[in-house]
Amino acid sequence: MNSLSRFQLAGIAASAAIGITLLNSCNTMIVGRNYQGPDTIMPDTWHQSLSSDLRSHSSSLQNWWTKFNDPTLNKLIALSSQANPDVKIALERVIEAQEGRTISRSGLAPTVDVGGAYNSASQSENSSPASGIGGQNYKNWSTGATASWELDFFGGVRRAIESSDATAEAIEEAYRDTLVTLYAEVAYSYIEVRTYEERIRQASNNIKNQQDSVELTRERFTAGLSPELDVSQAETNLANSKAFVPQLRAERAKSLNRLATLLGQYAGKGETLVKNTKGIPMPSSKTGIGLPTNLLRSRPDIRRAERELAAQTALIGVTEADLYPRFALTGDFAFTSANTSNLFDGASGGYSFGPAFKWNVFSAGRIRSQVRIEESRTKQALYTYEQAVLRGVEDVETSLSSAFYERDRLSSLNDAVKSATKTVTLVKTNYKEGLVDFQNVLDAERTIFNSQDTAASSRGVLSAAYVSLFKSLGGGTEMPAVAIQK
Repeated sequence: MNSLSRFQLAGIAASAAIGITLLNSCNTMIVGRNYQGPDTIMPDTWHQSLSSDLRSHSSSLQNWWTKFNDPTLNKLIALSSQANPDVKIALERVIEAQEGRTISRSGLAPTVDVGGAYNSASQSENSSPASGIGGQNYKNWSTGATASWELDFFGGVRRAIESSDATAEAIEEAYRDTLVTLYAEVAYSYIEVRTYEERIRQASNNIKNQQDSVELTRERFTAGLSPELDVSQAETNLANSKAFVPQLRAERAKSLNRLATLLGQYAGKGETLVKNTKGIPMPSSKTGIGLPTNLLRSRPDIRRAERELAAQTALIGVTEADLYPRFALTGDFAFTSANTSNLFDGASGGYSFGPAFKWNVFSAGRIRSQVRIEESRTKQALYTYEQAVLRGVEDVETSLSSAFYERDRLSSLNDAVKSATKTVTLVKTNYKEGLVDFQNVLDAERTIFNSQDTAASSRGVLSAAYVSLFKSLGGGTEMPAVAIQK
C-alpha cells in the first residue's frame, strides 16, 4: 500500500505540475477580444431647463421621493420595496445569476468524483460442464475516485467567466431598473389619489356655493323678484355638479386599488394606506438634476445595456475557443477486492492518470459561422446600448419640457381661478340688486368650477411630471445589501 500510495501521489503531483506549467505559459494566449466600453458622446447640457428650481449641479436623487416632503409617500415607497412581487422576482433573478457566476468560475478548477460499488454474481452450472468450473460465485467490492481537469489553454473558460460576470451585473441593473419603475408607479398612483381628493374638495365647495344660489333664486321667486326659470336653472346646475363627484370618487378608488397592488396587498386595502390627507405633494425647490453625462452612471437601463454588451463580447472568445484543441488531465484511483477485509491493502489498489486532448479539426464551417454570429450579436448589443442612451436623453428632455410647460400652465390657471372667484362674488351681488339676470350667475359658477378643477388637475400633472423627471434621471436605484453576495 505504501508503494502504491507513493506512485499515486507522484502521479497527482506530476499532473498538477503539468497543468500549472501549461496555464502559466498561456496566460497571454486568450481567444476573443478584450472588452472596452463604448465611447459615447453626450450633450454638454440639457436643451430644456427649469432655471428657477432645477439646476445642472449634482444632487443626490437616490431618495428623490423625500424631496416631496410627504411622510405618507415615504412610507409607501419603503413598503413597496419589500412587498412588491415584481421586486421579489427580480431579486431572485439576481441570486440565480450570482450562482451562475459561481458555476462558470468552477470551470477553472478540477472535478473529483468519489464512488463505490458492490457486485455479486453466480455463473451458470451448465455454462462450462466440461471444464468443471460452472456454478462459481463471484463477489467484488470497489471504491475510488475519478478526477479530471480541463486546462484552459486558450482562454475559452476565462471568457465564459467574463461573460457570466457581466451577465450577473446586467441582471443586478435590471433589478435596480425594477425599483426605479416601481417607485415611480407608487408615486404616480399616490399623486393621483391626492389629486382626486383635491378635485373632490373643490367640487364640494362649489356645490355648497351652488346650493346657496338655489336658495337665493327660490327666495327671489317667492318674493316675485325673479322668474321660476332662475330656480330651475340653478337646480339643474347643482345636479350636474353633484353628478361629477361620484365619477371622481370612482377614479380615486381605482388609483387606491392600483396602489394596494403595487404594495403587494389586495385591492380594497388602499384606503388604510393614505389615511392622512396631505394634499397634492410637490418637490422642494433647488433640486439638482446633473448633466447629461451623468445618465451613463445613473440610469440602470443604460448600465444594464453596457453590461450586456460586455457579456456578449466575451462570448466571441468562448466560441473561438472551439477552433483550438482542448487539453485535460485525468486520473482514476480505485481499490478493488473480493473481500472487505483487504479492500484497502496495497495489492487491491490501482490507478491511471495522464493528459488527453480533443480537437475538432473539421466541422464544415460550423464553428466559424458561430463566431460570426456572436460578432453580429455583439454589434446588436452595441446598437442596443446606443439606443438606450438616446432614449435616456429623450426621457429627460421630455420630462423637463412637461414640467416646464405645465408649470407655466398652472400659473395661468391659478390666475384664472382668482379672476373667476372675484367674478362670482361680483355677479352674485349684481344679481341680488337686480342689475344682471341669473344666466350671468350660472356662467360664473360654471367657470369657477371648471377653473378650479382644471387647476387641481394641473397640480397633479405637474407633480407627476417631476416624478417622471426623477425616474428618467435614474433616481432610486440603490440595491439592498442582501441582493449582492459577490
